[in-house]
Order: sequence, then C-alpha cells, then structure tokens
Amino acid sequence: MPYPQIDPVLIQIGPLAIRWYALAYIVGILAAWRYASALIDRADLWAKRGPPVDKPGLEDLVLWITVGIIAGGRLGHVLFYTPGILLSDPVEVLRVWNGGMSFHGGCLGVLLAVGLFARRRGLDLFSVGDLICAVVPIGLFLGRIANFINGELWGRPTDLPWAMVFPAAGPEPRHPSQIYEALLEGVLLFLVLRWATHNRRWLARPGVVAGIFFAGYGLVRILVETLREPDIYMPAFPMGVTMGMLLSLPMVAFGAWLIRRGRVPGDRAP
Repeated sequence: MPYPQIDPVLIQIGPLAIRWYALAYIVGILAAWRYASALIDRADLWAKRGPPVDKPGLEDLVLWITVGIIAGGRLGHVLFYTPGILLSDPVEVLRVWNGGMSFHGGCLGVLLAVGLFARRRGLDLFSVGDLICAVVPIGLFLGRIANFINGELWGRPTDLPWAMVFPAAGPEPRHPSQIYEALLEGVLLFLVLRWATHNRRWLARPGVVAGIFFAGYGLVRILVETLREPDIYMPAFPMGVTMGMLLSLPMVAFGAWLIRRGRVPGDRAP
C-alpha cells in the first residue's frame, strides 16, 4: 500500500511554519479541555461530592498541564532516549521545535503539574486525576495521526496487505504502527473510559478511571511495541524488550493499584 505523503507543514508564511504536529497538540489540548468541561457539567457522574474542580479552576489547570506536557515530554525524550545530548549539546534540550517528545516524559510532567495544582488548591488528587485521564486519549489520537503524517515512528517490516513503505524507512513495507496506536490508545481507550465514566459511573470512586487509563495505555503500548521498529540509537535490550515496554510496565502496575484502591469499599469509594 503506498504511503500517502502529506507535507508535515500545514502553512508556511515566510520563516513561520505551522506544522501538523504542533496543530495536533493545540487541537488536542483544546478538545480535551472542552470534554473535561462537559464532564464537570455532569454533576450526577460524581456522586454527592460533585466534580473535583469548577470551570475557572479547570482553566487554570489546563495551563499547568500544558507546561507539564511540553517540559515533561521534551525532558523525557532526552533522558530516556537521547541522554548524550546533555553532554554534547545541552542547549538542544530547549529546542523543542526540532522535534523529540516522549509520552512517558509528558505523562510524568502532567502528574507533577496535577499533583502540585491539587495540593495548592486543596483538591482531591485522585478525583482530579480521573477527570484528566478521561480526556487524554483525545490528544493521543491526534498526536499519533501527526506522527503518521510526519512519516515517523514506523513499524517493523511485514507482508500484510496494509503494510506501507515509509519514505525514510527504506524499501521494505512496514506496519503503520502510528495508526495502530491512534486506534488503540486513542479510539479504543477513549471508548473504554467513556464506558467507565458514563455507564459504570466510576467517577464516584476516585482513582478508578485514572487506573483504567494507566493500565490500559501501558498494555496497549507494550502490545504495539512488538510491531514498532525500535529507535536505531537505542541499545538492544534482551528478549526483544524496548524502552517503550520498560517505561509502560510501571504504568500497568500503578493503574492496577489505583483500580484496587478505588474499588475497595469504604470512605474512599462511596
């Protein structure tokens, strides 16, 4: 199947270039913000305690999260995948426009931002985490589509009918792993979380929805990593393990703990 080459630059005005990848971040944050606002409006989903933050508070939280995504994503990429930059060209860490963002780093950055925000405002950290995790797949979907447009993060060679020849990956047809991730991390995980929030009403059990997200993302990422081509600059781990798998395993464990904690009868799970 031929790769549908799309210019990574949406609009070029002189030296100013608006890229699909940057647009994915902007639209993802705005769409997630809107959906989170809609969840806040549904007071019946949160039991008697109500939503963990009001609309003005959500506006402030979005700013904190945006900083966490960018700073954490960039630092995570450097520390997890290209630590040599710290010695060879430390200023490159600040050049976000050159590309190189890590989901796991961005996740840690958001965790830190949400934790500090909740503590400063005296909010229930687990309930705020549920609100944020319920909307994250929106951004994940758009981000993976942007990866596909950029022709990056391609999969391993395969002879499946929908395999694609990516321009920068050589002549071999490969798994379109970006599309796999968009469908699994974005669409499927969103639907599972929607079922948890609206059908099961688990927003009333702080931590459960966040736990489903962490465990679900970790499992999906580990699965797709078996089909995704490892970065050439990464060391060869034994038994085909990749850095993405290693970083996702703690997410699965953390998610399982959150679900168990929230499902235990008592004051924490009304």
